[in-house]
Amino acid sequence: MEISNRKAYHEYFFEAKYIAGVVLSGTEIKSLRTGKASFNDSYCVFNDGELFVKSLHISEYAFGTYTNHQPLQERKLLLTKRELQKLESKIKEKGYSIIPLRIFLSDKGWAKIEIGLGKGKKIYDKRQTIKERENDRDIKRKFGI
Repeated sequence: MEISNRKAYHEYFFEAKYIAGVVLSGTEIKSLRTGKASFNDSYCVFNDGELFVKSLHISEYAFGTYTNHQPLQERKLLLTKRELQKLESKIKEKGYSIIPLRIFLSDKGWAKIEIGLGKGKKIYDKRQTIKERENDRDIKRKFGI
């Protein structure tokens, strides 16, 4: 099971990527295992030196009862202290954001999020990226690669 945030690659240049653990409740992990998550405008913020992901939508578990979770609640990310300090210093610079890129399950069954330290693209950068992608596609078609 892997859910990726393809829109993020269109909106940002990524300088570094990190794999973080996620603190989830029982019904959240059950929903993730069925692939019910969405990255609509999700981002990461620091709160008292800890990193949280906001606006990550994990649908309510279909067979959950009164113990079901809130779909849009904040979720704590687990990183080493050194990684957190490095990210927090970069975020203070102008134009940087921490964006979740994909959610996956590790070999042990733990839910992990890959986050990226990104700098927003300008409109002309987005056009250039689309142009390069189309040129690569045309070359592959022409030469059958």
